[in-house]
Amino acid sequence: MNFLRVILYPLIPVYSFVIWFRNFLFDKNLFKSRSVNAKVFSVGNISIGGSGKTPVTIYLTSLLKQAGDKVGVLSRGYGRKSKGYILVSDGKKILTTVEKSGDEIYHTVLDCSVPAAVSENRVKGAERLIKDTGVNTMVLDDAFQHRWIKRDVDLLVIDQRFLTEKSFFTHNLLPTGVMREPFTSIGRANAVIINRKFMEKKEIPETFINYFYGKKIFTGYYKAISFFDLKHKTEYSLEDFQGQKSLVVSGIATPFSFLNALRQTKVDTQNKLIFKDHKRYTFDDVQRIRQLFYSTNSHSVVTTEKDAVKLTRFSRELDDIDIYYLKIKFALDDEEAFKGFIFGV
Repeated sequence: MNFLRVILYPLIPVYSFVIWFRNFLFDKNLFKSRSVNAKVFSVGNISIGGSGKTPVTIYLTSLLKQAGDKVGVLSRGYGRKSKGYILVSDGKKILTTVEKSGDEIYHTVLDCSVPAAVSENRVKGAERLIKDTGVNTMVLDDAFQHRWIKRDVDLLVIDQRFLTEKSFFTHNLLPTGVMREPFTSIGRANAVIINRKFMEKKEIPETFINYFYGKKIFTGYYKAISFFDLKHKTEYSLEDFQGQKSLVVSGIATPFSFLNALRQTKVDTQNKLIFKDHKRYTFDDVQRIRQLFYSTNSHSVVTTEKDAVKLTRFSRELDDIDIYYLKIKFALDDEEAFKGFIFGV
């Protein structure tokens, strides 16, 4: 895979020009962003996968909901087996499946209980969601590059490990690196959230510090809350799993952070199955999980919430195995300053 990315290195200037020209057209108002009848907050990133957009979206949505706003969430619905506009939730109940909505928006709805929809066309999707549910505030998940819809606040989420990691395949644009846009695009954001996840806080490397000049910068992290049995709707303390031999199953962009969190909670992570991001589980995958679970004499399967939601469709095949997900919560180091920024806009 890395060899192929090296081979594709000459294509970076082509990709870079396309990105620059597209942004130029928006900046010069030749491409026009359209307003919708709601206050719009966008959460996005400049790299592919793993920055923590969904936990930040959940955090922001909950914050706005607690403040009394009638807030809805709109996503493209990455990885879904459907097209067009789909109302995922009316705020009271979920109206579709995780396969048709995508795992990220489904995860958000489970946590926030707010109206939500998916649509490739963000403008039409936002207008439909407003019409269907009467929301007056909109949170766009993964929308930094989707400039057709006008937003009041553009939040950029950046993984701290992405900034501090020194790798040829990290700080290059696609198709060789993992960057959707160059660092200069940070200038388009109203504020930046550096997500350190389960790691200690580090300073922005001097190499990149100039790109953040004049920006409101917030730092956030993940807190492990509990282990949750989605099938039986039962919550367990972190202490209940200390020292237990579990089979770890993950299909997310940055399994390093998930494994690190489990180690911090003293869960045995020796036995694991790591799949690609946005994994669509199949019957064969479930058989692999079953085989490894029994061959390692594991006590349970421990996974992420996004993976647990998708594994529930195999409830019959996994009926004899206890499956728990690690419930995490995003938090900010200076929440009051963030609230002042969000509600002062």
